[in-house]
Amino acid sequence: MVWWLLFAVFLYVACAALIVVEVFVPSGGLLGICALACLVGGIATFFHYSSTAGWIGIMVALVMVPSLLVAAYRMLPKTRFGQRVILAPPSRERGDAISDTAELVKLLGQTGKVLTPLRPVGTCTFGTRRVECVAESGYIQKDTIVKVIRVEGTQLTVRTTDEA
Repeated sequence: MVWWLLFAVFLYVACAALIVVEVFVPSGGLLGICALACLVGGIATFFHYSSTAGWIGIMVALVMVPSLLVAAYRMLPKTRFGQRVILAPPSRERGDAISDTAELVKLLGQTGKVLTPLRPVGTCTFGTRRVECVAESGYIQKDTIVKVIRVEGTQLTVRTTDEA
């Protein structure tokens, strides 16, 4: 009779191992199906031993499976494999673009040069600062001189000027 319990525990351990491996190895769900089969087999074996052991096995499974998944997914970004498959968050260098509204308001009325065509959104330079701008109307070509006419939140609206 004890062999049934040992076999059920073995199936639970195999299920736990397969769940962790499923997170780290791309198998198309095959390892997950095997883990589910081990879990169902373990529960059935616990119930074969006794109904009390079966219900305890179900309670253990309800705690074990989510806990293992959370632990494995928290561990994944720290592994070499995880660092290769998970994208790094975007990084923006400070001073490359202006995003503060207070800084943008200072540009109201200033003229600058279009770096990328405004269709209607693109990038302009004002002195040494690069800022994303919106054309007041239509398309503005690269290297055109523009003037800031409106600042709404973090959006600069520009219009072409007659300056050369």
